[in-house]
Amino acid sequence: MSNKHTLTRSSLVSPRRRSMMLASAGLMGAGLVGLPTLSRAEETIKVGILQPFSGGLEALGAQGGQATRLALEEVNESGGILGGRMFEMIRADTKTDPKTAVERTNELIRRYRVNAIIGPVTSAERDAIQPLVERYKTPLLYATDYEGGTCSRYVTLYSSVPDQWVSTFIPYLAENVGKNMFLIGSDYVWPRKINEAIGKVADVKGSKVVAEEYTPWGVKDYTSTLRKIESSGADVVVMSIVGADAVTFIKQFAAAGLQDKVKVAFFGFSENYLAGLTPNESEGIYTVCNFTEALDKPEAKALVKKVRDRFGEDAIVSNTVDAHYTMTQFYIEAIKKANSADKEAITDAIVGQTLMSGNGKVTLRESDRHADLNILIAQAQGGKMQVLEDMGLIKASQQCAA
Repeated sequence: MSNKHTLTRSSLVSPRRRSMMLASAGLMGAGLVGLPTLSRAEETIKVGILQPFSGGLEALGAQGGQATRLALEEVNESGGILGGRMFEMIRADTKTDPKTAVERTNELIRRYRVNAIIGPVTSAERDAIQPLVERYKTPLLYATDYEGGTCSRYVTLYSSVPDQWVSTFIPYLAENVGKNMFLIGSDYVWPRKINEAIGKVADVKGSKVVAEEYTPWGVKDYTSTLRKIESSGADVVVMSIVGADAVTFIKQFAAAGLQDKVKVAFFGFSENYLAGLTPNESEGIYTVCNFTEALDKPEAKALVKKVRDRFGEDAIVSNTVDAHYTMTQFYIEAIKKANSADKEAITDAIVGQTLMSGNGKVTLRESDRHADLNILIAQAQGGKMQVLEDMGLIKASQQCAA
């Protein structure tokens, strides 16, 4: 495939076939290859899978894309929706870059006329494309934990916000791990909002923020930061570094011999990161999440089986996978509920639903288009995730200003 080909279309030609017919579309109007001509009655429902398939967050993008594919392919293989219409998936790479995300979103909406877009990952990407989805009234389905506060008819969020994760995780750390916290995050809005929320909760719970630091993308050497941590008096480092940078930090933290002196609590940590770390490097890392493949519940085991039956025994089944699979299920059910592929009807129907996720029943609220979610405290032990505490259903505060 040429490097210029940034979007890829795929659909199931027959509900009885699991093989995908793929066609690449160039930026300047290359047509589809190998797809049959469709009559009006058989017209596909196009869904944009907008993810960072490169640029630093490709592990998250790949898993979000796989989860969305799984949910849509299951419908196609069962005979389609609305009397036999198939979903057609158009894969678009943001390259972990807001400007590129805008370009790809413009193509998905104006050229490919997608019915909905699922993704992206970073808040910067989401905020950059929000004016486009609002202008063209195209549902954007966002399934990554974020800083909260997005309020738009055309953006629906299956996302943990700070008062779901921070309000559960920080009190747990204060009681079980340590009260003196060194906060370190990537230099963008989500880590800053996470840490702002931590400061408020820490004051109430008797914890103390001893230092706060933000790092640019692509840091290769954290030596100076590690020295600050060691001399700060911190009991626990609270991380919101993302992507490959987080792996670099943990490796250097372990190599510096700090694991026996300071514990690590990592917002966003999951099976994604275990794959890039040795068991010794990841040992003891605490996290808060909505799902982990180690969860001993029937719905969790069912999701793990579905993913690995489809993508192989080595497929990672993370919080990202559960969130995107469940978000896509909400979209599918909205089409059924509306009995229509009309974008406005789907926008109305997607909220107010309660579905089974990989961790219990969850609800998309009508009031602010956010989710009430089940929250877990987990830890890396022996190279695997282990659930320490099931916090149950946590309802976020309203994210739309009154």
